[in-house]
Amino acid sequence: MSSVLPASVSRVSQFLASQVTLANLGRTNLSLFDVQNQISSGNAITRASDDSVSASAISILIDRLSAQNQQKKSMAHASTVLNALDSSLGDATDIVRQAQTIASSQIGVNSDPTTRAQQAVVVESLMQQLLTISNRSVSGVYYFGGSVPNTPPVESFNGGIRYNARGTGMLTDLGTGDSIPITIGGNNAIGEVSARQRSTLDLNPGPSGSTQLADIFGAAGRGFTPGVVQFSFNGGPVAQVDLTQAKSVQDVVAAVSSAIRQYETANSVTILDLGAVSIGTQGITFDVVAGGTLTFTDQTNATTGADLGLTQAAFTPVNNQGADLNPKLTLGTSLSQIPGLTLPLGTIRLRLNSGAQSVVRDVNLSSAQRIDDVRNLIESSGIGARVQISSNGRGLDIFNEVAGLNLSVEEVGGGTSATQLGLRTLTATTSTTDFNQGRGVKIVDNVTNPLTGTLDPSRNTDFRVTLGNGQWFDVDLRPADMATVSTVLARINAQFAAAVGTQNNPAAPALAAGDFTAGLVNGPNGLALGQAVGPGAIVVTGLNNSGAAEDLGLSNLTFDAVSARYIGQDRANLRVDNLFSDLIDLRQALLANDSTGITLAGQRLTASADRLSAAQALVGAYSARVKQADEDLADRIVLDTKMRSELQEVDFAAAATRFSQLQTQLEAGLRTANVLGSRSLFDFLG
Repeated sequence: MSSVLPASVSRVSQFLASQVTLANLGRTNLSLFDVQNQISSGNAITRASDDSVSASAISILIDRLSAQNQQKKSMAHASTVLNALDSSLGDATDIVRQAQTIASSQIGVNSDPTTRAQQAVVVESLMQQLLTISNRSVSGVYYFGGSVPNTPPVESFNGGIRYNARGTGMLTDLGTGDSIPITIGGNNAIGEVSARQRSTLDLNPGPSGSTQLADIFGAAGRGFTPGVVQFSFNGGPVAQVDLTQAKSVQDVVAAVSSAIRQYETANSVTILDLGAVSIGTQGITFDVVAGGTLTFTDQTNATTGADLGLTQAAFTPVNNQGADLNPKLTLGTSLSQIPGLTLPLGTIRLRLNSGAQSVVRDVNLSSAQRIDDVRNLIESSGIGARVQISSNGRGLDIFNEVAGLNLSVEEVGGGTSATQLGLRTLTATTSTTDFNQGRGVKIVDNVTNPLTGTLDPSRNTDFRVTLGNGQWFDVDLRPADMATVSTVLARINAQFAAAVGTQNNPAAPALAAGDFTAGLVNGPNGLALGQAVGPGAIVVTGLNNSGAAEDLGLSNLTFDAVSARYIGQDRANLRVDNLFSDLIDLRQALLANDSTGITLAGQRLTASADRLSAAQALVGAYSARVKQADEDLADRIVLDTKMRSELQEVDFAAAATRFSQLQTQLEAGLRTANVLGSRSLFDFLG
């Protein structure tokens, strides 16, 4: 840029010459101002108009760097939480090792009731330490809190320890479309609810107008696919129903009804009688006129009609209901839609028990109108139970949240509501493998006489049932009898039937039909033994070191006046499988001087130790991933910062050189303007 008057305009008026000179000086001043701003601000681009392409790139880089810096803070927080979590898991592992040492030291001849009671105090202390560990937090984040890490996850409750957290864990973004949990939810040795779910039957709700098509399994079991359905009447013309926008069963009824009415008008026929199109107990119902046949078909490769149960067979006055829509059970499902329920529901009993201690809540469900009402009434009972829809969408699951206490769901006063809802913890279909927290029932079987080597029936009997008059019979349970509660009861009754007529006790009459029966009652859980003789109580005694009587809950019978039966203990109740339960079991076994209980608690502690190790390894893997992601992020930040610097920041050496050149140019321009301004026409006329 020059401040000198161009030669092409040298012979002009003084006014024009001065204007050109001033313009050139202004441009030089402006360039000098821009360079001065660059030097003072350190930025090569001070306005977007300076370089629109570079300015756009700089804006993108600044936004990206801001997000990356925030992400780096999140990773630092995640690393802090994971490190604290790893440390806590290590502390919990130390507690398990101490408890294992106590359990192993209290088995054998060196232990006695006094030392065991003393060690129970130590176990109680370990449990309190674990409670503190479980409620540790970092920056307000409880790292055993699952997906709700802002509240303490564990609390003392009804003599046990309740786990309140929900979800699998709070996630942190690693920035590559990947995320990891930095807090722990259930399914670990510290935070856990009962593992045994109680959805024992398909409640099979019927459809209603509000049933969402997204919430049906469909007549073919594959859900619902929106589309167009074709139909015809008595072999007449084919019409279509567009169901692509249908959201509910009522939308389908309305669309199909409208299409059929249009068809009737267009073809001068009558298809529907007074009942028209309605929602039946299972599917969509058509009140077809006498002599009529209404047929639905799907278009090629479409399944809409089949999903809605419309294409399985033609509709006639006799066959007027479509196939079962199979709605899923939801919290909004009305109880009136469930055919197996007797409404209003009655009262169910929730029982938390541990040894001789028991906490009971009777929950009146008569006010419940929906599944969500049932859930709320049970969960608000203060018993520590959680209810949710089963994963297959067909029934209800109930969980025990309280470690150290076993949850039973029973009937009350001859009611059947718990059974109808599929929530009762002991029914005829309950598998014996669910007994005793998954340990099942141990029987003796296939035992031979050591002298003869032949099968000895007397050595294979599991327990003896002594009636109130002193007469008795023995029960031999076989592996085939141990499938369910029903098969066990059938075997006990069969053994009594086989003993009818025998007189094992000469002081009492021989056993007669009707003297004894085994079954279940619509009341307390447990195998129920009834007798028609007396005056004493029924007593069950184990034989041949078999654990069957104890494992079936028959060793300690309680008389139920309502049913006039002797009720065993519910051994199919729900136990929380976590470290708190193990420590409570160990403490109680030590206080009860129960060697078997101490052994079992020690075994469970070993399993909990393995789960803790697995959890700690997983946390270590998460920490490694966070560290690697943090290093990758740091590299990206360096690269983006370098690119932004190259685009935005000024080259001070080049700017200083440019500034010096412009100063020289301005000085030259001012000198030249001064010289030119002093010239006149007389200087040229000379």
